[in-house]
Amino acid sequence: MIDFDKFVKSYDVRGLVGSELTDEVITCFGAAFADELALEGRELVVGHDMRDSSPVFAKAFAQGANKRGASVVLIGLCSTDMNYFASGRLNLPAAMFTASHNPASYNGIKFSRAGARGISLDTGLAQIRDRAKEYLESGIEPTNAAGTIRELSVLSDYAHYLNQLVDLGTIRKLKIVVDAANGMGGLTVPAVLGNNTNLELVELYFELDGTFPNHEANPLDAKNLVDLQKKVLEVGADLGLAFDGDADRCFVVDEKGQAVSPSAVAAIVSKREIERVRKQGEKEIVVLHNLLTSRFVSEEIERNGAKAVKTKVGHSLIKDKMAETGAIFGGEHSAHYYFRDFWGADNGMLAAMHVISELGGGSSPMSVLSSKTTPYFASGEINSTVTDRPAALQRVREVLGAQSEEEFDGTTFSGSTTAGWWWANIRPSNTEPLFRLNAESSNQSLMEEITQRAVQAIRNS
Repeated sequence: MIDFDKFVKSYDVRGLVGSELTDEVITCFGAAFADELALEGRELVVGHDMRDSSPVFAKAFAQGANKRGASVVLIGLCSTDMNYFASGRLNLPAAMFTASHNPASYNGIKFSRAGARGISLDTGLAQIRDRAKEYLESGIEPTNAAGTIRELSVLSDYAHYLNQLVDLGTIRKLKIVVDAANGMGGLTVPAVLGNNTNLELVELYFELDGTFPNHEANPLDAKNLVDLQKKVLEVGADLGLAFDGDADRCFVVDEKGQAVSPSAVAAIVSKREIERVRKQGEKEIVVLHNLLTSRFVSEEIERNGAKAVKTKVGHSLIKDKMAETGAIFGGEHSAHYYFRDFWGADNGMLAAMHVISELGGGSSPMSVLSSKTTPYFASGEINSTVTDRPAALQRVREVLGAQSEEEFDGTTFSGSTTAGWWWANIRPSNTEPLFRLNAESSNQSLMEEITQRAVQAIRNS
């Protein structure tokens, strides 16, 4: 028996190829998606990354949708944000086959409603899961009129659209090393940036290869940035960019080979997007930042005359909040960046273009831009195995002596001393017996002290 609950996550499907995700299971998901979104007689978009199983799964999904009367627009190899582009531009629901940064043995599906709107367990994914499970048990009954399949290339339109949003035509000349990690950045980076004569691109691992022969396509792990950092120093580059497997997240390295915080990128893009829409006459401007971004992000948003709105961590939650508030931009600590003018969806390439434009429009090196937007000190995420969560939280409460405590996406403690201010957030994992700790302070020693006390209390050590 296949346990659907093991691979249907909060925001997408993510499982092992062969033992969990099979052609038959994927066909059932195609039929279930068509039913849940009432797509009989209508179209949907299907795209896929470079994993070996992805093109086969895309076709299997299309066949399942066809059986239930839906027609499929196959856009072939694409990044996740290209898939969102197709969903937004064509105003059609979409499915993207990728397991993002996961190892080669995994694959998965990211679903969108028309206009690149997210689908989570609470907004349709649970029903899609249950329908797919029923179809696997009882078979898929075809509708009277089967759907059709057509192919469509969107790469050039996608590249043109992004270059309209961020004009890189007048920047100074820059040398940029890009590590595509054998993922979809190897397709999208040349299309979007390759024709710009102001940019000299040094390519690392641009060959599309779902076995990831060089390193994991997960730039969030520091070991996967090492090759990029070395190459930046070796060639004297102005900037380094690292994309994850489906190229919807982008990480930045400065000219000294040092990683730039995603919060710094969020601050840079926030300021630029606020300036852009204000020039277009907008007055009431909202920008989102998730709970774990640096305090500097909200300060920068407000310093530039916009309203900063704090959100919970999570892809679909932020997409929903973008739509609800009319926010022009949203930044996450995990390097997901959301744009109103990209249908509220996240787009790592667009964030990278903003960073390139900011760097290329001035004379300062990336290290200076990074230091200006990273004035505070952060612990990074620290995970601890916890069996009794309430007891662990109470121990933290006792040792931190916080002046403030807020329940919002976990528990955030905060306070100040003569040395400076601090905050520490503790969130329980949804899938594992873990507590995730993030802390920040205006003083490095204070941040380290708060972090140490919290970790010891959580682990009861």
